[in-house]
Amino acid sequence: MPAVRVDGIGVAYDRVGHGPPLVLAHGATSDARLFRPQMEDLADEFTVVAWDEPGAGRSSDVPAVFPLAGYARCLAAVIEDVGLGPAHVLGLAWGGTVVLELYRLHPSLVRTLVLADTYAGWKGSLSAAEVRSRIRGAERTLAVPDEAFAPSLPGLFAEAPPAGVVRLLSVMSAQTRRRSMRAELAAMADADLSGLLPRIGVPTLLLWGELDARSPVEPVARSFLDAVPQATLVVLPGAGHLSNLEAPEAFNRTVREFCRTRS
Repeated sequence: MPAVRVDGIGVAYDRVGHGPPLVLAHGATSDARLFRPQMEDLADEFTVVAWDEPGAGRSSDVPAVFPLAGYARCLAAVIEDVGLGPAHVLGLAWGGTVVLELYRLHPSLVRTLVLADTYAGWKGSLSAAEVRSRIRGAERTLAVPDEAFAPSLPGLFAEAPPAGVVRLLSVMSAQTRRRSMRAELAAMADADLSGLLPRIGVPTLLLWGELDARSPVEPVARSFLDAVPQATLVVLPGAGHLSNLEAPEAFNRTVREFCRTRS
């Protein structure tokens, strides 16, 4: 298991395959296992790297206060550790906000961006009322006793997910650390990267589930498409917020074709 250390934080990641680097950043309350379908399918053409963000999976705990820039700095260290030059960087949901911050701070590490079912931070993509509602919901989850703490987010799927997906999400949820969720919530709720979008200078794939209820195509994906100069939007029919799990074949095919032509 490869790993790097950044300011005393150990960051673990999985690496499979050979070819141009494709780095995957997962969403909240999950870890690298969220990308199993992508790692299994895309490793024939790419060096696929999926990290456990700080505070998740096999990585170290985060400090009590850990800003969005801290996540981006750790992700930059992973890309540098892989050592294959600028990477195709894919961020799903909360991971997409981390990837945008990575691009803001370290643009030379990014060959292309794949932003999937994501946000320019909650402040950057959602109404103030919706941000307040999500913060209240997360705070209720964080207030439960330790023995009952297994956070899950509403509206992840358009339809009932396969049993294997349910089991995987249940395991990752049960292993979520309270401090990690607090750090993610604080960073996401306060982030507004909408001003960065017009300054993105690399080809960008916007990959969205048609029925994403947490980050809807209208208006969120459309706002990205309007703002990012070299953006292409692909909408996956019938898929929800975790489109990589709900429509893995279409998701993988779209990522493969986009990255192949830009490697």
